[in-house]
Order: sequence, then structure tokens, then C-alpha cells
Amino acid sequence: MKHILIVVTSAHRMNANKETGLWLSEFAEPYIEFTKAGYAVTIASPLGGKTPVDPSSLSADLEAEILDARQYLENTVPLSVVNAADYDAILLPGGHGTMFDLPDNETLQGLLRAIYENDKIVAAVCHGPAGLVEAKLSDGRFLVEGKRLTAFTDSEEHAAGLAADMPFLLESRLRAAGANFVTAPDWSDHVEVDGNLITGQNPQSTLQVAKAVIAKLQ
Repeated sequence: MKHILIVVTSAHRMNANKETGLWLSEFAEPYIEFTKAGYAVTIASPLGGKTPVDPSSLSADLEAEILDARQYLENTVPLSVVNAADYDAILLPGGHGTMFDLPDNETLQGLLRAIYENDKIVAAVCHGPAGLVEAKLSDGRFLVEGKRLTAFTDSEEHAAGLAADMPFLLESRLRAAGANFVTAPDWSDHVEVDGNLITGQNPQSTLQVAKAVIAKLQ
């Protein structure tokens, strides 16, 4: 049985006035696809315990299956107890919370390095690639250096009206780390696959990211 690690944010605020957290569909859609494929899924977060869900991701038109996935976020595993050797792939869903607690998490950086260097899959969508901005390989190079990837673009951040609330702009930060960042028009369903690195631009890209991971694992 394939085993996938999904790492979600523990951060619940952008600032004193704005809540944030995980973007629910970016977790739920892959979780549903992975379990339907017969994979075992572990959900972890920097702090463990209940994961905050961004209120903006809870629209009234969400499918019941997506909303029901919140139950799996009640008791996540702390990253500190996760063993990279147990997993065939790691997925980082987005939500603006990831911008605040994933970039500097050394435990996550170690997991990403171990998984990637053992020829396993590293996947991320939307703001999830915030977890990749400081991840380095054993030789000291950034994991994303020279890799073709995508993430929530600077254009989309400005269009969302949240650029000023972010600690950095994700596209710019990934480019600074040496990534070959590929953009598509705002809100496009856009996925990039470069070897075992799979990335999606925005929430609209989530399902295709999950399918790309499954295709690699098969």
C-alpha cells in the first residue's frame, strides 16, 4: 500500500484583523482522491492537533464530501514525530496560513529533503509551495533550484487583495531560490511536473495535482 503524508498549516491568523488557515478544498480533494485510490494517508502539521480552516474557503456551494473532510483535521500528527521513510509522497496544500508557519520549519525541510533525495514525490499546490522556499538538498542547493514549478502567483496575490498582508510574495521568493517559475493566467487550472516535483498554481489546480501524484505512484 502506498502511504502519503499531507502536511497542513497550524497558523490561524495573517494579522490581528484577518483570520487564515488551510484552504479546505486543497486538502479535501487530494485526500478523497488518495483514499479512493487505496492509499493510506497521514495528516500532519507543525503543531499537531486541530488544523484551522480559512473561513473564506467554506463557501455555501462546496460539495458535502469536501465539507465532511474537516473531520480528518481534528487531530493532526505533529511534524516532530513523522518519519520520512514511512512515505511514498508528501503533499503540501495551501491556504495563506502556510505562508506563516511552513517556510522556516526545519523539521519540514528535513522531511522534504529526505523524501526527495530518496526518489519519492514532493507535491504542493497554491500557497503550499511556501514550504519549499527554504528547503535545501544535502549539497546545500535549494530543492527548487533549476526546477520547473508553479504556485500562487504574485498577480493572483495582488488580485486577491492580500499581497500587503503576506510576509513575502511566493512567486518572487521561489524565483529568488532559483526555480524556473511558470505562470498561467490568474485562476487557471495549471500544473507543472518536473521529475518527482509536482506543483499546482491555485485552488483550481488541486484536483489535477492529486491525479498527477497518483499517476506517478502507479
